[in-house]
Amino acid sequence: MGGKSLLPSMRLDDLLSELQGRLAAVLATRDRVHALLEAVVSIGSDLDLETVLRRIIKAATTLVDARYGALGVIGEGGTLERFIPVGMTEEEIARVDHWPHGKGLLGLLIKEPGTLRMADLAEHPLSYGFPEGHPPMHSFLGVPITVRDEVFGNLYLTEKAGGGAFDEEDEIVVSALATAAGVAIENARLYDESRRREGWLRISAEVTAGLLSGEDPGEVLTVMARRAMELTGADTVTVSFPLAETMRIEIAEGLGAEHLRGCAVSREDSLAAIVVHTGHSQTAPDVKERMARPAHLEQVPLGPAIAVPLGQPEAVRGVLSLAKRAGSPSFSEVDLRTAEALGGQAAVALELADARRDAERLGLLEDRDRIAKDLHDVVIQRLFAVAMTLMSTVKMVDDPTASARLRHAVDELDQTIKEIRSTIFALQSPPQAGQVRSLRGQVTELVEASREQLGFMPGIRLEGPLDNTVPEEVAEQLRAVLREALSNVARHARASRAQVLVGVSEGTLLLEVSDDGVGIPEGGRRSGLRNMAERAARLGGTFTAERAEGGGSRLRWRVPLRQG
Repeated sequence: MGGKSLLPSMRLDDLLSELQGRLAAVLATRDRVHALLEAVVSIGSDLDLETVLRRIIKAATTLVDARYGALGVIGEGGTLERFIPVGMTEEEIARVDHWPHGKGLLGLLIKEPGTLRMADLAEHPLSYGFPEGHPPMHSFLGVPITVRDEVFGNLYLTEKAGGGAFDEEDEIVVSALATAAGVAIENARLYDESRRREGWLRISAEVTAGLLSGEDPGEVLTVMARRAMELTGADTVTVSFPLAETMRIEIAEGLGAEHLRGCAVSREDSLAAIVVHTGHSQTAPDVKERMARPAHLEQVPLGPAIAVPLGQPEAVRGVLSLAKRAGSPSFSEVDLRTAEALGGQAAVALELADARRDAERLGLLEDRDRIAKDLHDVVIQRLFAVAMTLMSTVKMVDDPTASARLRHAVDELDQTIKEIRSTIFALQSPPQAGQVRSLRGQVTELVEASREQLGFMPGIRLEGPLDNTVPEEVAEQLRAVLREALSNVARHARASRAQVLVGVSEGTLLLEVSDDGVGIPEGGRRSGLRNMAERAARLGGTFTAERAEGGGSRLRWRVPLRQG
């Protein structure tokens, strides 16, 4: 009887125990569902992509009690563009030799997206092992994250708490989280693109306003470069221009700008030079791997880089280059498109600047031509008429003093007409951009430079087509003689006035230097005068040095323009 009474009690205990276990499982499931919902809400509550990715990893490790977690973002070519670890200390991260590149087991998940669960990583035939400094890991759960039917990346979870393996329920929970993560990532991407678009519109308006207001193109390019750095998350931006054999960096902002600005980089050592040669944008995961190590980069720890042309492929005006700090993730396709759009605007800035300079140069030439015509057609004709009137008046004046004054006035008018004609010729023959300084400019510069030695500014008169008819070998001798003559006046003449005449007439070049000093002393040193005479003789010309009327001295150096 006693044994029979115990049987129902034992069955009831089993039933109660089973019920308790099921209730515990239900409660655990409920808690996991709540935790999953909280994780979904958490990762969807922020629109910053970087924050969203880190929340996804942390939520996944919490849901399945994993010690370590990581998210690998798949880039171009089926490799891991980014690898974001969680659960490791800063010291452990620093000890890792390198992060995975997407080969071996992780490469399998990229090529064949799907869930992968294992009790021990080392047992898989494609396992590569771990890089030096990496902590040991055994249990593994990998789940893909899909965004709009495209695999964005994979969640990697290792080291289940308690040393066990991940189970089917863990896989279901993480898969559900990955689905929600795909939506959160897509929202963050859309938000990021909208912010970029807003930033692009703002920058475009800013640059356009600068262009239309006539700002200096250098300022416009600097603003554009800074905004490009902000939009793409770059640490350094440069704008460089091609020279004969180098690329010169004219604008540099951000990390290492002080080392980069003003540098001239060899065409073989520059990513920007490749852009100039090909006419197309270039990207590099590490700027130092795509070229030799130029000295200016040794001081700047740069890694991923992009370079885009300013202008059309057949006519690249310059290059906009952006780079991130070494170890940073590569630039995205959106970053490249943004940089190319800004590069297009920069090219417009350069074209407008050239057009504005051409318009200003044309306006200046038109003004010079108008002034020259007015001088020739109006001023000279009136002066000539006045001179003729005075000449006719001289015969009617009996007073010798008044007659002499009239003749002097006529001579002054004649000299003035000659000077105006010289000015007209200079106005009608302006120096072209890129040409060396004209002979007129060189002579004027030499005369102005003598002011300090002389203590006064000599007078200067330039006549005839000096810039077009005087050969360089003759011009070189002329400059040497002029320097010597002015030096003699400063050292020996004790003059208060001096006059320089350089003119071309009837195939002959004349240099005349006169002063009101003490004149040429008898028996003095004449080495300087002898040098001037020898220079004239070598060119088939003549040289004279004489006392001037009324005191002082006059040097005349005359040579033919056609040698032989």
